[in-house]
Amino acid sequence: MSGSAKRKSRPSLLLRNASDLMKHKSVRATFQISPESIEALSFLSTQLGLKQKSLFDHLLEDTDSLLAIARSNPKRNIDKKSRIQKTFVISQKSLSSLEKILSEVDASRDDLVEFAIRRLLPILAKERNQQKKRENTLAKIEKHFEHSIELLVEIEKTVGKNDPLYDFYAAVIKTYRNAFDKMEDLVEKGKRISKLELSKFEL
Repeated sequence: MSGSAKRKSRPSLLLRNASDLMKHKSVRATFQISPESIEALSFLSTQLGLKQKSLFDHLLEDTDSLLAIARSNPKRNIDKKSRIQKTFVISQKSLSSLEKILSEVDASRDDLVEFAIRRLLPILAKERNQQKKRENTLAKIEKHFEHSIELLVEIEKTVGKNDPLYDFYAAVIKTYRNAFDKMEDLVEKGKRISKLELSKFEL
């Protein structure tokens, strides 16, 4: 490629890169949606370690599915009285996808966002099921941990607190306690999913 051809291709490449960057630019958008949808976004964002902006990108990228939902007229299943106004940080790409869908269907922007969030139902159901498993498992771990503490007391009575054997096992219990506290915290945070009425996410 000649030097002049390379120089001509650079502006084009820069423009493409700039266009891609603009798609990921953060913008503020205010929607009026249900408390359940707001809580679902907040919960999954925390539980999955994702930014809500990334969740919106995921929900709004499949425009065909959203168009199909909007055209199936699920408005009858939406209670608008309890909606709350909430401002989110989303990408320009998500906002553009939303505007594109709006131009093709007879639905409000708030309704479309509500439809999109309701598509999280399978993930929410899976997380609720996983939460139940975690709670049951933690109960078993807690019993085991209590037995481990009892054994530490027994070791102290048998060989004494100054014995190396006691020191080794005490170190194990210290590590166990730190891990157990983290597991307990994980399960406690996950209890939010139990309060969500998943029936309200059905379209």
